[in-house]
Amino acid sequence: MKTDFFSEKSTILLADDHQEILDFIADDLEEQYEIIQTSNGKEALDYLQVNDVDLIVSDVMMPVMDGYEFCTKIKEDIYFSHIPFIMLTAKNSLQSKIEGLEYGADAYIEKPFSPHFLQAQIASLLRNRKHVHEHYQNTPSAPLDSIAHNKSDQVFLKKLNRLILENISEPSLCVDMLAEHMYMSRPTLYRKIKVLSDLSPNELINVTRLKCAAQLLLEGEYRIYEIAHKLGFSTPSHFTRNFQKRFGMSPKEYVAGRQ
Repeated sequence: MKTDFFSEKSTILLADDHQEILDFIADDLEEQYEIIQTSNGKEALDYLQVNDVDLIVSDVMMPVMDGYEFCTKIKEDIYFSHIPFIMLTAKNSLQSKIEGLEYGADAYIEKPFSPHFLQAQIASLLRNRKHVHEHYQNTPSAPLDSIAHNKSDQVFLKKLNRLILENISEPSLCVDMLAEHMYMSRPTLYRKIKVLSDLSPNELINVTRLKCAAQLLLEGEYRIYEIAHKLGFSTPSHFTRNFQKRFGMSPKEYVAGRQ
């Protein structure tokens, strides 16, 4: 059974040194999600080096690498910082909750927990990410870093956006050039952009061009054909079709609606 919010199952990575807890969570979630089980933070981190996941659920107390260290490594690593992290713990003090959030966890759940509550937290985090994606993609004025969920992602997105803007008039602007200047492999950059924005790098470049076009249209200093040329579109009609498809209105309608 697929979720209401996704065309395919999202992948949930579990980390807990108690097999019965892993099985308990997996049995409850496996109808809606693809479930990966690991026994500690290091094992989970090793899995992430070569596989994509959409959300992490981790215990705090584990051997080899505990949940606090695991969460810190995830949130401080540009390659993984976008992944929502739910921390499970038997500690029920306010200080332990504060610590969990300070380490970067997106949610903190006490053991014993209700399976329905965990399900709701997972669905909420994934749904909120989807809504952020949709708002950014369909709102001309929404900046790229508005889709960031933490400081690491914000820094990454600002650097990426600056790079795109500096080369925006180049029709040849593509993922290979971005990857070279971001010092990332092409597959890694593609994966990072896709997860953060739900867009491919080329789609992100196109959306950035269209958002710049919306700003230029409101400033009123350039005609449509000049904007198309300035932003690397092959023809004014190509620009107009893209603008209409992305924002649901023509460039002229957009300007008229903002006056």
